[in-house]
Amino acid sequence: MGFKSFLIQPYARFTAYKVREWMQQPIQAQDKILNSITGIAATTAFGKAHDFASVRNYSDFKKAVPLRDYEQSRNYIERVIEGEKNVTWPGLPKYFAKTSGTTSGTKYIPITRDSIGNHFFSAQTALLLFMQQTRAWEIMNGRMIFLSGSPELEKIGPAQIPCGRLSGIVNHQIPAYLRTNQLPGYTTNCIEDWEQKVDKIVEETIRQNMTLISGIPPWLQMYFDKLIQKAGKPVAEIFPNLKVLVHGGVNFEPYRARLENSVGKSLPTIETYPASEGFFAYQDTPQWQGLLLNADSGIFFEFVKAENIFENNPERLSLREVETGVNYALVISSNAGLWGYVIGDTLKFLSLNPYRIAVTGRISQYISAFGEHVIVEEVEQALQNTLKIHPAQVTEFTVAPQVQPPTGELPCHEWFIEFEKMPDNLVAFTAELNQQMSLKNSYYDDLIRGKVLQPLKVYSLKKHAFIELMKEAGKLGGQNKVPRIANGREIAEKLKIN
Repeated sequence: MGFKSFLIQPYARFTAYKVREWMQQPIQAQDKILNSITGIAATTAFGKAHDFASVRNYSDFKKAVPLRDYEQSRNYIERVIEGEKNVTWPGLPKYFAKTSGTTSGTKYIPITRDSIGNHFFSAQTALLLFMQQTRAWEIMNGRMIFLSGSPELEKIGPAQIPCGRLSGIVNHQIPAYLRTNQLPGYTTNCIEDWEQKVDKIVEETIRQNMTLISGIPPWLQMYFDKLIQKAGKPVAEIFPNLKVLVHGGVNFEPYRARLENSVGKSLPTIETYPASEGFFAYQDTPQWQGLLLNADSGIFFEFVKAENIFENNPERLSLREVETGVNYALVISSNAGLWGYVIGDTLKFLSLNPYRIAVTGRISQYISAFGEHVIVEEVEQALQNTLKIHPAQVTEFTVAPQVQPPTGELPCHEWFIEFEKMPDNLVAFTAELNQQMSLKNSYYDDLIRGKVLQPLKVYSLKKHAFIELMKEAGKLGGQNKVPRIANGREIAEKLKIN
């Protein structure tokens, strides 16, 4: 047993103990966080404007703080960028995480000295829990790769606050004892061109003792493809000591079959739910579905039924009021100085003891061109169920409505799928996919039966179609993701050329 793997064991046991401790009292942990963050922020400009000094409980907080998205929070954030202190949190942020919004352009999310631990230690906790439960201590003896954005940061505003991609910011927080395990090197990690970067990562890692690989599934696949092309053998033979894949950002299941085929065997995985606004949940055990909500890490969570989120004053629920199986929009307030902030993600609870969730999509990602309100979870599950009946390997896909079909045809949903391995019978595959969608969404089923819609169509795309799409948009690699569904046709029209 290596020195690091020996030393990490008591730390992992202590971490597991602390997680079990707050898992037994998550409501109390949330109440404590709300009282703490409103108390600390009471003297800020935001706290004074919203009378935080009078907030005693969740009911008071809801009355004091309205829901806000980024656009509605922009005025406060711009004041911080201009160097004003004590706006939404004491002092100035340590960093700004730079991210692309679908409606707000570039967004700047504050990361404070109080909130940075949420991002790093939550990821560390997920790994420590995995090692504690599986006894895979040898992970610490090998090299770990994190497929992430550039760690180079720019300085913005008069206060010259460091700003960059979240993954690059977190890279600066990796402790010294893990630095010697980390790949790729700093110079390689700073390469902006994603294809060049992955090529260089392959060169750096192909002869290393890799024990952990982390990244968003489509970019993991791109890395694996290049490894296999260079070595001429599956990933498990290139890295015989590889113990786990860490992933997040998108649902892993549509990518699982192809990734496992590239690896050459089934590998354990750790799923995480990080975002620029906070690290919200992580897989705490290999034995159970869902992600443990991070209820004791500086974030106070609220939930609004997804169908009500665009109402003027939707009902807001605390953790003690949620139910399983309901699709909620996620709202947070945190020690980063975000208040009543609508993240844009939707989720549902799989269990309430403990509070485990599944991410179901984005409030901006749905198809309701005909009143069907199809969400991401439904299309992903329909595809997964279809693949069980008609085996194939899917690299990537997206779905959009066709509201202006050729003359004489009914409207429909169009699926754009890049197959690594085609189904034996695409017609049968398409029919089954349509049936699965009807089972998942009763409104869709009614529209098909009522002949308002014709059954869905599947378009098989050429290899690397989605890579080319993301490259054209300047969003290849890093934390960027292909929208799974869209109510418009901007992406669909670009893909249809292929």
